[in-house]
Amino acid sequence: MAEADVTRDPSPEHVPVMLDEIVALLAPALQLSEEPAPEAGADPRTAPILVDCTLGLGGHSAALLQACPDARLIGLDRDTQAIEVARRRLAAYADRVELVHAVYDELPDVLAERGIARIQAVLLDLGLSSLQIDRTDRGFAYSQDAPLDMRMDQTAALTAADVVNTYSSGELTRILREYGEERFARRIAEAICRARDGAPISTSAELVRVIDAAVPVAARHPKRGAAKRPSGGHPAKRTFQALRIEVNHELEALDGVLPAAVAALAVGGRIAVLAYHSLEDRLVKRVLRDASSDRAPRDLPVVPPELGPELQLLTRGAGRPDDAESAANPRARSARLRAAVRIAPAGRRAA
Repeated sequence: MAEADVTRDPSPEHVPVMLDEIVALLAPALQLSEEPAPEAGADPRTAPILVDCTLGLGGHSAALLQACPDARLIGLDRDTQAIEVARRRLAAYADRVELVHAVYDELPDVLAERGIARIQAVLLDLGLSSLQIDRTDRGFAYSQDAPLDMRMDQTAALTAADVVNTYSSGELTRILREYGEERFARRIAEAICRARDGAPISTSAELVRVIDAAVPVAARHPKRGAAKRPSGGHPAKRTFQALRIEVNHELEALDGVLPAAVAALAVGGRIAVLAYHSLEDRLVKRVLRDASSDRAPRDLPVVPPELGPELQLLTRGAGRPDDAESAANPRARSARLRAAVRIAPAGRRAA
């Protein structure tokens, strides 16, 4: 029986970013092959495995499952609400789908628990899902008043309110500077500490008012013809980004999953990563660049296999959505897509 076409979410708020590009990059690794297995012990007739490390609402996974009828999906997400939405979306493929409540840096444990040594494709679509952005009670958006929560995993303990009301001025300055690249980090941190002395800051609207007052008027409202504010957009944008990253330990999790995902790929396996700000993209670029470069001395005439590259890049620089997609889906505008394919067996390179 033909599977239903559920690759497009009927709700207007969820539009998978760079969907066609993701399918084109990963689908070649998810076809059942009868060719000799490139790695000892591998069975080419085993269903190829896609791990969607950031399942979200399941748009990318649905498209890949439809395009690759032999593929099996293991979908990870830290957000239990998103998992339930994705489960309904992927119902037509239920016999090929397993959804797991996990943070993506738990990938090695997820695979080990299932006895999986190698996978054929891995996808990371970083940042917020449409569900998290559009649910006002989650507190991610500075444009909507809501409790200061920002937890992607609602079972986690730390909230944005905890950070705002308990971190020292120095700690707040650090995370605003490192995770938000906020020019006025110290001013905003000090303003937060003064404001919370009167009463805890408990909602996004309260925090936005504090930030707005802390940022110089000239930076909030640049004169016509003047350069835009270095942080870009709304004065609260980068502070909210920094708080979200801190609450969810996003960069630590990304730094952990990238080498693990590369190591899990079979020869011919592919990885694709969508990043939405420079902090994420720099990490992705570094890991894929290092794995696609040899480590032989420059004067060595022949590169020994153990010093050769593990990956070959599939994207030249970072791919970006075209103008039509950016216009139709503003949330795609900041996306950067990088991908690579494994060309050498895992563990071949010397430590």
